[in-house]
Amino acid sequence: MTAETADGWGSNTTLEKIADWLKPRRSVVVITHGKPDGDAIGSSIALVRALNIAAGGSAAGFSGVASRAEAWYTGPMPGWWKSVARDTKTRIIDDQGTSGVSIPETNDPDAVVIVDTGAWSQLEGYRPWLDSRAEKSVVIDHHLSGSAAVADRRLVDTSAAAACEIVAELCCRLLGVNVPATLPVEVAEPLYLGLATDTGWFRHSNVTPAAMRLGADLIEAGVDHERLIEMIEFRDRPGRLRLLARALTSLEMHEEDRIAVLSLREKDFEKAGAHPGDSGGFLDIVKSVESVRVAVLLTELQTPEGPVTKISMRSKGGGGFVDVNVVAGSLGGGGHAQAAGARMVGVKLDDAKAKIVAALTAALDGAGS
Repeated sequence: MTAETADGWGSNTTLEKIADWLKPRRSVVVITHGKPDGDAIGSSIALVRALNIAAGGSAAGFSGVASRAEAWYTGPMPGWWKSVARDTKTRIIDDQGTSGVSIPETNDPDAVVIVDTGAWSQLEGYRPWLDSRAEKSVVIDHHLSGSAAVADRRLVDTSAAAACEIVAELCCRLLGVNVPATLPVEVAEPLYLGLATDTGWFRHSNVTPAAMRLGADLIEAGVDHERLIEMIEFRDRPGRLRLLARALTSLEMHEEDRIAVLSLREKDFEKAGAHPGDSGGFLDIVKSVESVRVAVLLTELQTPEGPVTKISMRSKGGGGFVDVNVVAGSLGGGGHAQAAGARMVGVKLDDAKAKIVAALTAALDGAGS
């Protein structure tokens, strides 16, 4: 596990202690970052199911008990999420992912588990409800940066390919099984989903021997790999293709074609008939160009407070490597060394573009590329 850094981010507990702390809790809410991806949904659904089974019930929930584990989300949600969650108890706190959503104080669980993030910037939809519950909260994450104040208990493993890699071990401890291969298939399936999607179906640089062994164990538990990849990857709507066309039309290449930038505005989503979640995977297409070292997607949203530009970055390993987590950190964001992002409030897309290109240019020069 990753030790605490000077700013407090990192692990201050163990999986064994987290499992022991969770087992007697009568009500647990599992949350994750806004606009959840496969790892966020997979880790949260798997943990909810494991908690419910451990309490003597079904994966969806259990009867005869006043409270049960459930997953909460702030959207927008991917189109496939209900096919994964099925009858597991979930709640959409806000389907648009806006900040400052009011959560009634009567929603006061015994424990809150935050998976796949520990950054306030990705949990705005839960403040101030979450802000007052740090003492009963735990973070389980694999990102390089976060906010230590989010939860009193933190387990961070930056070597993990996905949050699901960490949650898989926690599920084993909660259910009293020795290896993931013997987990119930309803727990194994969302874990495999998160692991597979965060590794690009085992193509990205974060693939490790541990990730491959976990994937094999989960398939042994009964996961249908073909069903999942068809469910997630082969169900695009026409609007996504139209949005991709608009994004590629916006393509700009900088620094001898080493930096590729895509831009999307609200009008692009409207004219394409697409949803915010439809832009996922666009950077993988751009990153396939040989000269590109870093691919960037800028998405501008209009809010009552003014424009907000979201920045997503993906970088390649090897010579001239750019740590995009460091670049994102300079803009108030964070993530992984090869996949990171930031959210610039009050900044228009073109201004954000100038800043990110300048920052990446400096990073490329520093890398000796």
